[in-house]
Formats: sequence, structure tokens, C-alpha cells
Amino acid sequence: MVGGAGEAGTGAQSLATLIVDDEPLAVERMQVICARIDSLRIVGTAGDGAAALRMIEALTPDLVLLDMTMPQVDGLSVARRIAETVSDPAKRPAVVFVTAHDSFAVEAFDLDAVDYVLKPVAPDRLQRAIDRALARRGQVAAEPALTEKREDSRWIEEFWVPHKSELLRVSSNDVHRIDAERDYVRLHVGKASHLLLETIGSLADRLNPERFIRVHRSTILRKDFITGLRHEGLGVWCAEVAEGEPVRIGRTHLKAVKAMAGR
Repeated sequence: MVGGAGEAGTGAQSLATLIVDDEPLAVERMQVICARIDSLRIVGTAGDGAAALRMIEALTPDLVLLDMTMPQVDGLSVARRIAETVSDPAKRPAVVFVTAHDSFAVEAFDLDAVDYVLKPVAPDRLQRAIDRALARRGQVAAEPALTEKREDSRWIEEFWVPHKSELLRVSSNDVHRIDAERDYVRLHVGKASHLLLETIGSLADRLNPERFIRVHRSTILRKDFITGLRHEGLGVWCAEVAEGEPVRIGRTHLKAVKAMAGR
């Protein structure tokens, strides 16, 4: 359906927005919330992924509020198609996933979504997502070369981690240590830590090796967090870190760690 309730926010900073959800009541609720946000202008709604792709091509929205779980063409498939077909970051619509499930966050940030909002959607939570979309839009306009480089990067730039009833965005630059906890990893950010459903092996392959190094089968450290290497005797080495106890270096990782130090 082209057109919608939200004609507010027609100024320069308004985002032409498409709402995509296979539940009519969810679409209606989102329209009501969006109508109260001045920076949004609803240009259409779609009830499934296939319709969403057609409307994105026809309407070229600035923002897509995208349900994750839909029959046939789901939200991830829609976002993936957007990334494949719109190569110019300045023309690519920002995607905010809106879902009742918190288990797709890794796949979502891989597709460079702006945010991941859990249902039922609270107006203030959606406003924060919109603020991020506006910030992303301004960043793309101001730094197109840098943004294009980031879009093409194979390395993780940020994480989405569960926190209470929402997901927080954590920059990889802020993570100083990552520990394995069975099928999870624990990200240490300052004095806080966050659990993420991911194995440390798969995560290690997607972290920038210029910034991070695996020192043990269960530990990854940010390189600038390491303050020194210490020999404990009998072939045992530890990495001294800026805060906390030294971290033992696994034998299989010792050569790479020493190479980092020019040894």
C-alpha cells in the first residue's frame, strides 16, 4: 500500500520509510508509533518480503523497518538482496530489523543493519533506532569514501549484544578481551561484559588481525591491551594486560604472539 499515516517530518532530515511486516496489527501499531516521530515520513507498507523488494525498487525509501520472520522471503533475505543490488551506500536504504526474536543479531549486523529492535516496540526504543539511522545517513554523506571502505571490509566493526529487553551496539574498538564460554563468547568492554551466541573459532576468523590476536584457545586480546610478555619458566608464557591478571599464552599461539612482539 503506497502512502501512509506519517506525513509528519517532511523537512530535510525526514526519512522516507517503508514498513514491512506480515502481521497487519503489527503494521498498524508501527504506523501509529511512526506518526509521532517527526523525522519519519511513511511512504508505504508491505506484507511480505517479495512485496517489500518491489516497493523498495519503486519507492527508493531512506529507511526500511523490517520484520525478521516472514513466510517465503524473510527479513534477512530482503536485507541481503538490498546489499547485493544497491552498491552505492548513499543510495542504499538503512535497515532496522523489528522482530520478536533475539537470535538473529549476528546475521543482522553482518548485513550492516542500523539497529535490531525487539517487539513489542517501545516508542523511545524506536526513536533511538531512528537517531542511529539519521547519524548513519549523515556519516555516509560526509565520508563516502570511508563508508564504502567499511562496507567492503570483511572484518567485524561492531557487535549487537543482548541487554535486558533490547540489543546494544558495541564497537569492536571498545572490546579489549574475548573469552570462550562453551557455545558463547564473553566480550569485555571496560568493566562490563556481554555474552554473545558465537563460537570463539568462528569469531576469530572475522576479527581484524591487525587489531586482535588469539593468545589461547579460549582467549582473544586486543593487541593494544597487551602491555608485555612474561616467561614463567618451563616454556610457559603469559601476556600482561592493561587491567587484570596476566593471560596464559597457549603453546599453539605462542609463535604468533612472539612475532607480534618482533621475536
